[in-house]
Amino acid sequence: MKKIGILGGTFDPPHLGHLLIAEEVREKLDLEEVWFIPSFTPPHKEDLGTTPNDRMNMVKYAISNNPFFKLNTIEIERSGKSYTIDTIKRLKELHPDHDFYFIIGADMVEFLPNWFKIEELVNLVQFVGVKRAGSSLVTDWNVRSIKIPGIDISSTELRKRVKEKQQITYLTTDSVQAYIKENHLYEN
Repeated sequence: MKKIGILGGTFDPPHLGHLLIAEEVREKLDLEEVWFIPSFTPPHKEDLGTTPNDRMNMVKYAISNNPFFKLNTIEIERSGKSYTIDTIKRLKELHPDHDFYFIIGADMVEFLPNWFKIEELVNLVQFVGVKRAGSSLVTDWNVRSIKIPGIDISSTELRKRVKEKQQITYLTTDSVQAYIKENHLYEN
């Protein structure tokens, strides 16, 4: 069985925290690849302000220097609201010889009881919670805990900085910064 990590999200925009999480989990669980899966429309967010194509392109640029990172567009192609259960079921149909590890932050672990069809989902995929200093991964669900170095970066903060014409250097990759600038993202 091929061991594949999955990092899903809006990636609006992708930042170094996403890359660090993916690499730390890949190394610690000896994963063969980590697939970045940008959502078309996440169920918990409304207006993103960027297109799915913009977010897909930014992920492509962000991960381009790591041969273990792959872009998977399954949710972009499906369009509509993206529920993890639908994505995992489809991935398992397409790749029956893969074991999937769904990577989530400690903040998302506490929200697992609210996930759509969580009782079924936990039987289909191994959740991996990334633990940072000061966070806890206390849950009744089967979540494998991985400790990572602390890095406090959020997409929300990056969007705010761009809007306020502040630098985002060292918070995301140079190629993502260039894409944001060339396409005038987050300026309004």
